[in-house]
Amino acid sequence: MGFKEDYLYWSIVKQLSVQYHYRMVTISDDHQEIWLETDKDKAFHIVRIIRHDLDWANWLKRDIERASLIGEQIRRKLIKKPLTILNVYITTYEPVDDYEFIHKQRIENKTTVTSQIVSTASYSARINELETIFTKPFSIELPLDEEIDEQKISKIKQAALAGSVKKAKEEQQLFQRGKPIFTYIFMAIQIMIFLLMEMNGGSTNTKTLVDYGAKYSPYIMSGEWWRFFTPIVVHIGFMHLLMNTLSLYFIGSEVERLYGNIRFLIIYLIAGFGGSLASLIITPSVSAGASGAIFGCFGALLFFGMTYPKLFFRTMGMNIIILIAINLGYGFSVSGIDNAGHIGGLIGGFLAAGIVHLPKHKQSIKQLLFAGATIILTYGLLQYAYSDRNQSVYFDRTTGSLAQEYMTAGNSNKAYELLTDSIDKMENHPLSSFMLGNIEFERGHFQEASHHYEESVKQQPTFHEAHYNLGLSYYNLQRIEEAKRQFQKAVELSPDHEEYQNILNQLNGAP
Repeated sequence: MGFKEDYLYWSIVKQLSVQYHYRMVTISDDHQEIWLETDKDKAFHIVRIIRHDLDWANWLKRDIERASLIGEQIRRKLIKKPLTILNVYITTYEPVDDYEFIHKQRIENKTTVTSQIVSTASYSARINELETIFTKPFSIELPLDEEIDEQKISKIKQAALAGSVKKAKEEQQLFQRGKPIFTYIFMAIQIMIFLLMEMNGGSTNTKTLVDYGAKYSPYIMSGEWWRFFTPIVVHIGFMHLLMNTLSLYFIGSEVERLYGNIRFLIIYLIAGFGGSLASLIITPSVSAGASGAIFGCFGALLFFGMTYPKLFFRTMGMNIIILIAINLGYGFSVSGIDNAGHIGGLIGGFLAAGIVHLPKHKQSIKQLLFAGATIILTYGLLQYAYSDRNQSVYFDRTTGSLAQEYMTAGNSNKAYELLTDSIDKMENHPLSSFMLGNIEFERGHFQEASHHYEESVKQQPTFHEAHYNLGLSYYNLQRIEEAKRQFQKAVELSPDHEEYQNILNQLNGAP
């Protein structure tokens, strides 16, 4: 009735599941074929155990070929470079004809299958061979026939299956470390901030964005360090808010369940900081949004995949990698998207996950290495960002644009303060100097205005509007000849402006 073979079959499965922590991947309907896997054994990633009474070698050869094909499918699904499989047959007798081919490994692409027969007729010799191949001892005593019955086999079978169930529950618990409390808090905050912005100038208004904490490089450079973090909850337009809120709901909640609440908060904030820092270096214009922090959640999932590669690819791995690739590709192909912030957030989230690690995973040296790498990288990038003067032209445009919005809103004092603070931090600032001149001109301070216009044309000699306004300042200061020269310069730079030519003609007395 094969009680002895069934006993041996389930005893090996039990020992692999309970003592060696193998996880059951699949089991046939008749429970006569089981595939197990492990992340710990370097000799064999997968063990296939099949209970079958062998007779002829042809069946054995076909079955090994089938096992190698299935193994190759598993390898491709897991995106694993090499895959090693131990193929074990539990049988009463060995094949009656020649089966020497079993001692040769079968290789299917990058999948290698090693096969071994364990027959009860030659149990002692075969179990020793299995231990040698498998590099693990099997403390299985094979009882006499009269000592084995269905009840005894059923008990071992239940213990074997219970071991796999326990392993599956442990894996499920990895995804249930906590409720996504901070995910919902951040969702609520960014929705509330958006509504406030809509009621106070609009979420697409540059002035409103900056007032509510968007990443604005000149302000960060002047010491407003909190703008590395506040952009996480500020969004530009309804669609921007909608997409990031949905992404945070699906991705953020998954990460918070994996890492727990406090670890998620640390990961999210560090990722948001990393996104803002990268954006500061690469894209000096005004930017905002939770995208960098959300990409940090992707980075945290990649770290989880590095810790549990098989579980990662078996559950979410390919979807996560595809989502990252699509989002980065879209960011590179469409203008107006702060892809630097995305990449900075992705790296920041990965590093932050390495620092806090997963719950119940204390690897002090590894965590210290991640912390050290993060500190060194952050310090270096901050030094570069605060010392890089090549972005002055971009800062100048951004400052000028924001100052114009303040002036349009009737707040020239705020515009003046913004411009004067920014100029001190920029080597080249023709537009900012020009706008300062405009503010002074409107106030009737023609002498001060002329100084700013002079600085503007000095830094950008082709700035025809600055030459024209400088001419107006000189005219109001009764410096007529100097005014003529500036109007003449404006005409030469932009002959299509009739206004320039008309005032020059008037000064020259032309009809």
